[in-house]
Amino acid sequence: MKQFHENLISVEEAHTLDGLLVRRVHRSPDGLAYQYFERADKQWHSLTWREMADAVARWRRALAQEDLKPGDRVAVLLRNCPEWLMWDQAALSLGLVTVPLYTDDRPDNIAYILDEAGVKAMLVQDAGRWKRLVPCLPEEGGGPLQRVLLLDDSKEAEKCERNDDRVVRVSRWLPESGGELAVRREADPHELASIVYTSGTTGRPKGVMLSHHNMLSVAHGSLTVLDCYEEDKFLSFLPLSHTLERTAGYYLPMMAGAAVAFSRSVAQLGDDLMKVRPTAIIAVPRIFEKVYGRIQDQLKKKSPLARRLFDLAVGVGWSRFEYQQGRAGWSPRLLLWPLLERLVARNVVAKLGGQLRLAVSGGAPLSPEIAQVFIGLGIPIVQGYGLTETSPVISVNPLENNVPESVGLPIRGTEVRIGENDELLVRGPGVMLGYWNNHKATTETIDPDGWLHTGDQARIGEAGHIFITGRIKDILVLSNGEKIPPADMELAIALDPLVEQVMVVGEGRPYLTALLVLNPDRWRELAAELELDPEDPASLSSKMVHGRVLKRIQQALKDFPGYAKIRKVHLSLEPWSIEEGLITPTLKVKRPKVLERFAGEVEAMYSDGPAQ
Repeated sequence: MKQFHENLISVEEAHTLDGLLVRRVHRSPDGLAYQYFERADKQWHSLTWREMADAVARWRRALAQEDLKPGDRVAVLLRNCPEWLMWDQAALSLGLVTVPLYTDDRPDNIAYILDEAGVKAMLVQDAGRWKRLVPCLPEEGGGPLQRVLLLDDSKEAEKCERNDDRVVRVSRWLPESGGELAVRREADPHELASIVYTSGTTGRPKGVMLSHHNMLSVAHGSLTVLDCYEEDKFLSFLPLSHTLERTAGYYLPMMAGAAVAFSRSVAQLGDDLMKVRPTAIIAVPRIFEKVYGRIQDQLKKKSPLARRLFDLAVGVGWSRFEYQQGRAGWSPRLLLWPLLERLVARNVVAKLGGQLRLAVSGGAPLSPEIAQVFIGLGIPIVQGYGLTETSPVISVNPLENNVPESVGLPIRGTEVRIGENDELLVRGPGVMLGYWNNHKATTETIDPDGWLHTGDQARIGEAGHIFITGRIKDILVLSNGEKIPPADMELAIALDPLVEQVMVVGEGRPYLTALLVLNPDRWRELAAELELDPEDPASLSSKMVHGRVLKRIQQALKDFPGYAKIRKVHLSLEPWSIEEGLITPTLKVKRPKVLERFAGEVEAMYSDGPAQ
């Protein structure tokens, strides 16, 4: 385990998440805390820890004027920015409970969460988001929501303020000063700090209850596997509503005294990497897939010699990595690395800012092929694993003991074991308090001995590394970390008389697709309508047909959350049969067998990106 540096704040010293900020300000008041881009003047700005504390004190004073008591829930609907943290810290310091929301979530889903959690106050990015949300909420005064704060100062925001007594602009709400932040004397670190909503296998999302101690212990435990220093700078681009970004990209850097820069957007990530030059990033596999895709596109335009040189650099770099890890002997080809690093690897590393010493991938499985390319080029990617229900980190690979196909070693204080059906069970200080207002789901997930049942199948290697081998419950995890239960979607799509059988695909992929078997009679009707020959196999691949089918699927899924969007389809007329081993005697689809049978067709749906 790591030797902690003297600037690190312990769980006991922090006591609570708001106590963590107070301790950090005392330790390094003039250290760089945050960098952010101001759209008004198109400039990057910085905040020291002292300046951050002064800002939080203002937010705390304003929030204390509202009719709220400890334990009340307050929501945040913002992009990543210092104000997200200011609101969170102010709320926590008053004993309130933060409910993070995704800015791109559907308004009806947000409304459900606000109602289910009984949210009394919320901070919203802009008037546009608030206006889209209003039709989904009860009439004014009809729900628990009593205060809405708009971060923008637009004319639309002024109009919202005039038309709704609950609404006020932050610029008018904040006082000139807030006094000094102090540690809460009687605070209980095991009290509820946040309710984070996560999609379950069926039905509405469930509220995961996390305490101050849950998230503090996981941030500290992660630092027993990976070092973090005052000199480090994180680039924050995963949404702070994602628990991985919140714990590992907000509380963890604060614990270590490292700085965080907020990316302008994922679309501007490339530019921000060059400008900020981070030493650490936390990402989902989709980010690495995009960079990998760009590299491959650029290679196609280069000469055969350049492509061979790139492959050689990756190969030699990977051999060097295996040698450094102690898993392979020295080879004379390693002497080529300084030249290959200068000719090939340095260019790729430079596009990521040139200073990166750590890239953590979590939220979904990372392709071994992609990991090998980046690691081979000298970009230190480590894969981790966890659940919202575990605050969220369970394990991560250390840099000096990195097995890329594994999800690493358990962090300090976390126990793991293999249960029935090879299920990975977890016990430790990061395990949630339970699901909000859902005792049944809590007891189904956490057994009487305190073991949380992950639903993932795994094996534990001799050296302690965890390898995820499958999933007990049928949940698809996209490469951006989004967890999607496909069964209800498949049922809805199968209600269309055109569709005989359907399987939604997307595990580890950037978007959802579907394999469909069509009803022969209905297919003939559709083909005639589109003036196509139903007997010609090429008709099933027609763009017109695919467009029509996707439109019907979109209609079938209209009441589903925003994630439920099928981008491409593969159509056939031959039913999946018991004889072929594609379905069970009770007509349940054998997903692995169907994926194996249609491997080529599935690859084709992802070969050139989503349909426009």
